[in-house]
Formats: sequence, structure tokens, C-alpha cells
Amino acid sequence: MDNKAKYAALIKAEAKRLGFLSCGISKAEFLEEEAPRLEKWLNQNMHGQMRYMENHFDKRLDPTKLVDGAKSVISLLLNYFPSDTQKDVEAPKISKYAYGQDYHHVIKTKLKQLQEFILENVGEVQGRAFVDSAPVLDKAWAAKSGLGWIGKNSNLLTQKVGSFYFIAELIIDLDLDYDTPVTDHCGTCTACIDACPTQAIVDPYVVDGSKCISYFTIELKEEIPTSYKNQFDNWMFGCDVCQDVCPWNRFSKSHNEPLFDPKPELLSMTKKEWQEITQEVFSKVFQKSAVKRTKFLGLTRNIQFLKE
Repeated sequence: MDNKAKYAALIKAEAKRLGFLSCGISKAEFLEEEAPRLEKWLNQNMHGQMRYMENHFDKRLDPTKLVDGAKSVISLLLNYFPSDTQKDVEAPKISKYAYGQDYHHVIKTKLKQLQEFILENVGEVQGRAFVDSAPVLDKAWAAKSGLGWIGKNSNLLTQKVGSFYFIAELIIDLDLDYDTPVTDHCGTCTACIDACPTQAIVDPYVVDGSKCISYFTIELKEEIPTSYKNQFDNWMFGCDVCQDVCPWNRFSKSHNEPLFDPKPELLSMTKKEWQEITQEVFSKVFQKSAVKRTKFLGLTRNIQFLKE
């Protein structure tokens, strides 16, 4: 076994030990197929007010512009599928990924541990860790690394565990054995397209971000357009519809990361309690949560919007 294969196997074994669902590796190079797609998506203004998507176009497509001398992109998946969901079927809904502590912090800690492991077991390797907060096309790299295929809802899908997981990367200046992409298994299925409450999946594999419920409830800072009244399927933060209906998610298994467990009151709160939520309750329930991104005013705006 040469060093490239040996180090790749070592890194994958450590990733598994750290609790990652899976780990794939691809060559750090320009994403030629993604470039025209991203450009077209931006030109059609499908990013709405997410102006940050226009920044660092080159960096999004070329990892060597993020890490000098980058050779490998290590993609990692971390499961967040909960064992339990909100109790009151009439209560405003929160996307499952936001049930527990903010994933950015949880994953960053694991990535740092993986980086330290590489330094200790391989030697002086330079690199950077990324969790959904830098100009990196997470899903494209995960697909290139053989961790799944990008489905018609534009999420990364796998046959074994569906799509309820976070994606993160380590971009490093070390040559490794590279994995190969897997085939698309969406077939003729249109479950996600048919179920999207706001018709945000405008074509198979193309999501208009500016029509997505997650965009309205998290990214949009002004008032939600009244034309979308009664189209939110009761989502107050994020939306899981296209994942919930995906046939591959019948294989989702509960995560085993204690930091992703929700505070009990989050699951037990009733529709009435959500509608009457105070700043104090918000701060307590979402103490270290990604929901803090909307702030109290954002969440209450969303809850008010859902009222008949």
C-alpha cells in the first residue's frame, strides 16, 4: 500500500471514530461542471437577497484559492436525524437540523480533532476546515468524493441513509487516494418537486432559493411577501418537506450525537405557547442553537405570518 492509500485509510478510520457518518476524498481542482451552473443560478437571481452568494465566485469553484497548494478535499457527513420530533401537530415547525446545538460549533470541534490527528500521524500538513460558512460548494465536493449524488431537490442523497446530515470539509495540501462519484438514483421520482409548498424546485435539480421556505424564514430580513400566505405548511424555521417525502429518507437512522439532542421543552411546546413565546423563553430554548440566526424578532415574525 502506498502512502496515499495508507493516509486516506487512516483519515477515514479516524473520521469514523470521531462520529462522522462517512468520509470521501477528491482531488482539489477547479469544479468545471459547477461553474456554468452557479453562474446561471446567480444570473437568474435565484439567490434572492443572499448577496453573499455573489462573492468569491472563483473561490467557490477552486479550492486552491482557499488553501495554498491544496491537493485534497476531504468531505465528511454528520448525521442529525432525530429520534423524536415536535409533539403538537398544530405547532409551528422547526427544521430537524436546528433541534440541537448549532452544528457549526459541533462540527468545527470534530474537524479540529481530525486536523490534529493528521498532524500527529502524517506530519506537517497545512489545511483549513469548512462548515457551511465559507465559499465552498459542499454538496458538489461530497458528490465528487463519492458520498452520494445531488438529488432533484438539490440535496445530497445516499441510498443507505437518505439526506438528513451535515456536510463539512477539510482542504489540505496532502496527496491522497481519491474516491469516485456514485450514480444518480432519483430515477423518474418527482416526490420532492410535487410536494414543495412554494414550488421552489423549478426544474429537476434546480431550486430557486428565493422561493424556498428556508430562505423566507431564515435569510430574508424584511417582511415575508403576503403572496406566500398559507403556503408555508406551518414551518417557522427552515423546511424539511423535500427531505421528508424523499423515498431514500425511509432509511434515515437516529443520530448518536448528544449535542444534537433538543431541549425537551422545544419538542413539547404547544401551538399556543409558540404564539406567546417571550424573549426569555426564546433565549432558554435556543441557548446554543442555530435558530438564534433569526433572532427573537425574526422567529416571532415567522410565527405571526403563519397565523390564519
